[in-house]
Amino acid sequence: MSSSFPLPTRRRPRTLALELVDSLGDRIRDGRIVPGDKLPTEAAIMEEFGVSRTVVREAISKLQASGLVETRHGIGTFVVGLGDGAAFRIAPEQIATLHDVIAVLELRIGLETEAAALAAARRTERNLAEMRSALDAFAAALAEGRDAVGPDFQFHQEVARATQNPHFAELMSTLGAMIIPRARLGAAEGVSEAQRSYLLRANAEHENIFDAISNRDSDAARAAMRTHLANSRERRRRAAVLSADQAGK
Repeated sequence: MSSSFPLPTRRRPRTLALELVDSLGDRIRDGRIVPGDKLPTEAAIMEEFGVSRTVVREAISKLQASGLVETRHGIGTFVVGLGDGAAFRIAPEQIATLHDVIAVLELRIGLETEAAALAAARRTERNLAEMRSALDAFAAALAEGRDAVGPDFQFHQEVARATQNPHFAELMSTLGAMIIPRARLGAAEGVSEAQRSYLLRANAEHENIFDAISNRDSDAARAAMRTHLANSRERRRRAAVLSADQAGK
């Protein structure tokens, strides 16, 4: 299981519990913990996140209420799904084609450009540290020849959290890592040269977003996020045209 920053121990237990819900919920929604998996023990969660048993139990209770996990007495707590079936989400089968991916990117442009602008106005030093952690993990994945879907989603999630508006972060968590296009397309083992070139450009675009948010420049953050997502959309559109042309030959 991937590591995370310890939660600040001086915060109120309720705040800590909600942050723990976010962290565990993210792992479930982005596939690091899948339905059927058993959650770590209370003691393991306490040690990883630096929280009390009371905080862990409150967080587990909230995850149960949202339909993400169930506790089997004497056995442990298990992931049972992706949450309330009535909640808005984009299922894997809804991102099966290039057309589907482009539609999701259009949604993200509307959501995340304004999130970036708000993040620039409201971000904290801790928000910046979390974003920097995601960017460093992205760069490390590239250096090791791996894809970077997890760090990519983490960066966008941290931008949403930096708005200090929980609805942005909750919606991003609900969408999950499946909204990162290559989580569905081009999932071959390893990273090809073309993929690596794409990821290097994406990483540079992320750095532009980070710089604007760090400088508290809302207009620049909005523009940098729009450029990043619009570039991704255009790359997918070109791929769709190329695929159609090849099919017609």
